[in-house]
Parts: sequence; structure tokens; C-alpha cells
Amino acid sequence: MSPTPPEAPDPLWEDGWYRFAHRVDSPNFGARPEGAEIDLVVVHSISLPPGVYGGDEVRQLFTNTLDWDAHPYFQQIRGAQVSAHFFIRRDGALLQFVSCDDRAWHAGKSAWRGRENCNDDSIGIELEGLEGETFEAAQYEALAAVCAAIAQHYPIRHVAGHEHIAPVRKKDPGENFDWALLQRELGWPDGMFPPRA
Repeated sequence: MSPTPPEAPDPLWEDGWYRFAHRVDSPNFGARPEGAEIDLVVVHSISLPPGVYGGDEVRQLFTNTLDWDAHPYFQQIRGAQVSAHFFIRRDGALLQFVSCDDRAWHAGKSAWRGRENCNDDSIGIELEGLEGETFEAAQYEALAAVCAAIAQHYPIRHVAGHEHIAPVRKKDPGENFDWALLQRELGWPDGMFPPRA
């Protein structure tokens, strides 16, 4: 009996890092629990200061290098140690802060599809934006592309917003996020998305 040939490397992924994202390592991550099934994508929105786009503050926040005294708003989040797997800028540029094989710190206290602690088995994607405002076409395009790539590598069965997994605490990405557009671009069934009114 001949030995099983080694599995071919995935051209899009290496140790949970996506080839088409700009890698920026965050120290804010940990190991996933034993047996965690990575089957959820969580969509967020973030801008620092709120409503200000194009700066370096989100990268600084996720890498623990933000100057807390640089803006009055930063006192409200002073000392926060957070991260997401991906961050999509207004122009569609894609940054990755944590390997998708690892647990990023994006969801906080949360629950979805009958499970708590969504950080354990989800991939978090932050869109540069403000909850309740609109997002750019380039962001939807980048989001759909990275979601499709994630689903080719991980057993994704659900997509939800931060507002869905932590509805008491969070409202992002907000009412003007176009879930129908994302679904059309991905071609995924209704059951993978949050119920819409």
C-alpha cells in the first residue's frame, strides 16, 4: 500500500493568514478552545475617533500602541485590549491582525446559534465606519471576497453583526449595513444570515 501523498498547501492561506491581506500582528489573541468549530463570521464597524476615517488609530488600537491622550474620546476606551481578525478600510484595503486559526478579541460577551462566547468559534471582520451610516462599495466587495475565501477554508455556516450577537451592548454595523447586498454578492442562502424585517 502506497503512502498517502501530503496535502497540497492552500494557495490562499498559511497558518490562518490570508494571502491577500496586509498582515499586521496584534498581541491581542489567544488559542481557541479544544474542538472549536469556526463556523461564524461576525461583521463589525469601527472608526477612531468615531466618524473619522483614514487614520492609523484603529491599527494602533489593535496593536496596543494608541496614544490614549491624543483625543478626548480615547479616554472612554483607555486600556482596552481588543482585536479583530480583519479590518476593511473605506477604500477596500484589507488588513489582518490575528490568524484565523486563533481567537481574536472582538465579540465580548455574546451569543449566537445557541452558543455563547462567540470569540471562541468566529472570525471577526471590522469595517471602517460608524454604526448607522453607510459603507462604501469597495468595502462590500472586499468583505464578500474575504468571506468567500474564509468559507473555502473554514466550515462557515453563519454570518451575523455585532448587533446580533450582543444586542444589549452593541449596534454595529448598524441599520444601514446592506445585508441583502452582501448576501447577493456571496450567493449564500437566507439561513446563513440574521433574520431581516
